[in-house]
Amino acid sequence: MHWGTELWDQFDNIEKHTQWGIDFLERYTKFVKERLDIEQSYAKQLRNLVKKYGPKRSSKDEEPRFTYCQSFFQVLNELNDYAGQREVVAEEIGHRVYGELMRYSHELKMERKAHLQEGRKAQQYLDTCWKQMDNSKKKFERECKETEKAQLCYERLDSDHNATKADVEKAKQQLNLRTHMADECKNEYAAQLQNFNSEQQKHFQFIMPQIFKNLQDMDERRIVKLSECYRGFAEAERRVVPIINKCLEGMISAAKSVDDRKDSLIVVESFKSGFEPPGDFPFEDFSQNIYRTVSDGSLSAQRQEMRGDQKYTIGKSKGKLWPFGKKSKGTVSEDFSHLPPEQRRKKLQQRIDELNKELQKEMDQRDALNKMKDVYERNPQMGDSGSLNPKISETMCNIDKLRHEIQKHEMWLFEVENRTCPRGDRRLSGGTAFERPAEINHHGTPGRESPEGSYTDDPNQELRGNQRYPDPQRAPEFDDEFEDDEPLPAVGHCKALYPFDGQNEGTLAMREGEVLYVIEEDKGDGWTRTRKQNGQEGYVPTSYVDITLEKNSKGS
Repeated sequence: MHWGTELWDQFDNIEKHTQWGIDFLERYTKFVKERLDIEQSYAKQLRNLVKKYGPKRSSKDEEPRFTYCQSFFQVLNELNDYAGQREVVAEEIGHRVYGELMRYSHELKMERKAHLQEGRKAQQYLDTCWKQMDNSKKKFERECKETEKAQLCYERLDSDHNATKADVEKAKQQLNLRTHMADECKNEYAAQLQNFNSEQQKHFQFIMPQIFKNLQDMDERRIVKLSECYRGFAEAERRVVPIINKCLEGMISAAKSVDDRKDSLIVVESFKSGFEPPGDFPFEDFSQNIYRTVSDGSLSAQRQEMRGDQKYTIGKSKGKLWPFGKKSKGTVSEDFSHLPPEQRRKKLQQRIDELNKELQKEMDQRDALNKMKDVYERNPQMGDSGSLNPKISETMCNIDKLRHEIQKHEMWLFEVENRTCPRGDRRLSGGTAFERPAEINHHGTPGRESPEGSYTDDPNQELRGNQRYPDPQRAPEFDDEFEDDEPLPAVGHCKALYPFDGQNEGTLAMREGEVLYVIEEDKGDGWTRTRKQNGQEGYVPTSYVDITLEKNSKGS
């Protein structure tokens, strides 16, 4: 069924219909553009969301270790891939659908305009033919009427006996003239009518049907184009469905990889200190002062009495000079001595692995430079071998530094591993215990193994077999001040075997080899009260000093 035969007289309606079809096409184009913007915005927001909640790369310590964290970051990675597929959909829609619609809409407008102009031109030509035919018809009609009047006039004069012959002859000539003009108008009208009928037949049977057919083809192509765009729109989605399904399967796999038992073990490994739980506190008998006789005037009795006075005055003091009360905010040391033994061991092992990687990298660079140098020596035209010497020297220096660092960290790691083992296993050749000064009994609580409040001390120090260790279960109750009216007498002197910084309240800093006065012996808690030459008093670890008691020693 063709528009040319069925709608031969509906030019105006066809014009409106084709305009409506183009309007619909433009409306659908706007819909595609808005959908395209939504896809792009959705993909962008998903990527921003992944970036916001993704792992930060600022520090290695923040790397996820727990399975639920790794699973979440894997979900974020899959979500990022999903956002990429949404971008692919947006790109496909923009290129294959929206761009094609914009181009086709412009072409359709131009084609419709050309067909309508051709139809209007044909209609105008037919109207012109009709006007010419109508004018010739009207002229022929007028001439016939004039001829009839001339004939009536001639017949009236011819039958009138009173009319002159000249009047009759004049009327006859006028009749002949009108008759001749009427015949000419008749011929012209007949020609115009024939021409109009021919043009009208040609117009409605050939010209307009062809124009209507072109408009019909244009409209059908528009419909087919819309169908293709609908299909292309769906195909753009269907192409990414397999990849999107893989992303969703990856999210499900990430969810299945969460292991609560493994996360619990990671918590244990992360925070395990390596110490054993603290033991029971010993009973301290304060009633022995009640049964002490007045005649007991020995130095030890005086010191015991002084201890009792100090303990009973502690409750009245405003604040204790307690070396384990608060840990000083020290800086992170190179040997990780601020960490518990187990965590320190892990950090040292991690650092050794990093140094080994750096060392391997430097060695590979050294080998590459040596090979390049050999090539330059064999082929001088390729380069100067001497120019590589500074770089080789720098690499060798870096290798030596790294080896020294690795050796130092391995030594620290060896000592930590010896510490974390049972005491029966920590033996050197000859049966000497391998322990550092201020090492704490594993029955102590964390944070009480050294006066600094740290877990370890200088790794290069070793403890002699006859030295004692501070016992954290009986930490000394220091007085809140040492400002007595008279300085306590010295009961001996001591020499510092190791340096001690004395950062906590109540402790006394000392240098290695420094000689101090002993004004109070160790009470069994691992601390000795001493005085410097300048009169400054405080507690030092008993295991850090070599004590010599003097019976007749006096205070400074």
